[in-house]
Amino acid sequence: MKELVEVIVKALVDDPESVEITERQDGRTTVIEIRVADSDMGKVIGRQGRIARAIRAMVKAAAAKDDKKVVVDIAG
Repeated sequence: MKELVEVIVKALVDDPESVEITERQDGRTTVIEIRVADSDMGKVIGRQGRIARAIRAMVKAAAAKDDKKVVVDIAG
């Protein structure tokens, strides 16, 4: 899942070198945390959170295929 999020986020931002994706287990849930440069935060979140919702939906669909629960967190 981490690789999927990384590919998506790096394609969206102007500074792909500053993208940091961390993955950790929290019980039965996998938490994926996204960190980007402050100037790219709006590109990852999108207007009214549309891009963030789309990223979460894609990850949720991919995780459901493997019968897993994944939460995507965008760290500000």
